[in-house]
Amino acid sequence: MFSKLSYKKQKNILITLFLVIPLIFLITFTYIPTFNMVRYSFYDWNGFSPNKQWIGVNNYIEVFTNKDYFTVFENSVYYFVGGIIQLIIAFYLAAVLSTKTKWKNTFKALFFFPYLINSVAVSLIFIFFFRPDGTLDSILKLLGLRALIREWIGNEHIINLSLAFVSIWRYMGFNFIVFLGAIQSISSEVLEAADIDGANEWQKVRFILLPSVKRMVQLALILNVSGAISVFEIPFIMTGGANNSMTFVIQTVYTAFKFNRVGLASAMAVIVLLIVAVVTILQQSLFKEEA
Repeated sequence: MFSKLSYKKQKNILITLFLVIPLIFLITFTYIPTFNMVRYSFYDWNGFSPNKQWIGVNNYIEVFTNKDYFTVFENSVYYFVGGIIQLIIAFYLAAVLSTKTKWKNTFKALFFFPYLINSVAVSLIFIFFFRPDGTLDSILKLLGLRALIREWIGNEHIINLSLAFVSIWRYMGFNFIVFLGAIQSISSEVLEAADIDGANEWQKVRFILLPSVKRMVQLALILNVSGAISVFEIPFIMTGGANNSMTFVIQTVYTAFKFNRVGLASAMAVIVLLIVAVVTILQQSLFKEEA
């Protein structure tokens, strides 16, 4: 019976069948939990009791009227700025290694390697790196820079700078590889023509390399904003949110599983989801390509 169908119908059926299983997983593990999260945000619920009390938008009112919930967003600025610095470094390294550089494959592997390490392992590495008399302090002493030694994760004024540095080190390799792939896709004839026309290195970067990674930069900015708002693993493992390093997501987790206020935590999670969605829509409209 299947063989009697036209090729186009057979193709459509096969494509549909191949999409069914991923769609089932997507609905089961993404859309249904998201729907339940939104539903729970309108209840006063501790997460395990069979009784849930409907309170409407009171959870949202509490989040927006309690300044303690939103002041932690100030810490997200450190990660956002760190993400911008990370993009600049990644693009610079990609531009350099896209040329005929000696040992460039080795450098590619070295720069990408941190992204392959699990976030838990990275956090544990930097706990030892930043601790008093740890690796960083030993390096500064060796260089005769004792005056620069600080309590890197013990000082509330610089702790977020230290954590943002860890984030830069952890994720720079991903953007580096993405930018490198985009730059290497540029035809060598285009670069040769630029050389013949007398273009200098900055002009090649501005008019050839940057336009080639434009879409990648847009994606990276979306990920940067969403990552800065929803940062969790590194500060949670390294400090547990203590000493002025609390983030909104860590606070949400504590609200749900430490204080057993799942309804309020669900409202906080919905707010994060909406912020990321709005930022993404704004970014798409700002960077919309002209027809």
